[in-house]
Amino acid sequence: MTMKRITFADIFAGIGGFRIGLERLGFECLYSCEKNEACRQVYFDNFGDLPEMDISDIDFSKIPDVNIITAGFPCQPFSICGKRKGFSDRRGTIFFHLCNLLQAKKPDVAILENVKHLLHLEKGSVFEEIITTLEDLDYFVRYSLLNAKDFGLPQNRERVFIVASKHKPFNFSRIKPKLKIPQLKEFLSKTGDFQYIDDSEYTLIKHPKQQDSGLIFVGYRNKSIWKKGIRPHTEHLSRVHRQPNRIYSVEGVHPTLPSQESSGRFFIYLPEENRVRKLTIEECYRIMGFPKSFKRNASLSEAYKQIGNSVATNVIYELGKEIMEQKLTVPCSKFNNRARGFKKSEKPIQLTIPGLRLTHCN
Repeated sequence: MTMKRITFADIFAGIGGFRIGLERLGFECLYSCEKNEACRQVYFDNFGDLPEMDISDIDFSKIPDVNIITAGFPCQPFSICGKRKGFSDRRGTIFFHLCNLLQAKKPDVAILENVKHLLHLEKGSVFEEIITTLEDLDYFVRYSLLNAKDFGLPQNRERVFIVASKHKPFNFSRIKPKLKIPQLKEFLSKTGDFQYIDDSEYTLIKHPKQQDSGLIFVGYRNKSIWKKGIRPHTEHLSRVHRQPNRIYSVEGVHPTLPSQESSGRFFIYLPEENRVRKLTIEECYRIMGFPKSFKRNASLSEAYKQIGNSVATNVIYELGKEIMEQKLTVPCSKFNNRARGFKKSEKPIQLTIPGLRLTHCN
């Protein structure tokens, strides 16, 4: 007997990071939606599907029924890079369009992804509203912080993932981090048009140590960003969020590729060569788990921006695998729409994150 494929709709699809991860499992994408025109073209070039445009203008009745809806909903209203206005930001209301879609289509599962800071915004009240809204749609809601470095990719990229499921709660504890954190050097190109910088353009620090995150900060580019109120010998260290002039060793992992980056200012130190060079665009896509065959935007600056705004595909693969193995997309009579023994009012175990006051579990 032929087993029915698990289907999904790719909302806020970007360049297809969710799709890559789920299609590796044999899941079938029946629908996609993405507002950004440059991302839509890249998506079409790779998957042969041109996503629909703005979710607020879509007739939900024309969207096919699917098992799973995925959504890396816009992070700008929630990111520490932005103004952090949350739902008061016009873009923040896009989340409620997503909820309208969930109410209309009633998928078995929704997988949502956003920046870590979403948990802390307005002392947790924004995230509390997100969780409560999903629960009001009759979903079990669980969430966790997942880091790309724990899933075979050499990047310290923490993102909050929310799994809302109709039939029973998703169990995040079954997702086990890889025992070995990969080193960035394992993902570098052997040959290429590398952009090295002269020794006079950077300063290495003495006795660098590997951080708990896997990062090994070894030096900085010589750029005087601050002129007043600085400690001696720190005039080159940037105190802005992106810290574009910091240099990390390839024997550790790479910092998060940011969504605002459009010039590719990612510099790495190669101990074996004792040289510093820029991380290539090919390497950026590789440490996000994108295949070598992936067709990027012709504009280098746009390609850097798009990959920084995407998702680590290995993480999506593991989430999809667990959703399948936990049978969240296979309705069973014992569930009776909500699993027996589970009550929405039950107080779950709190996810331990300093300063977070939520009562929902992971």
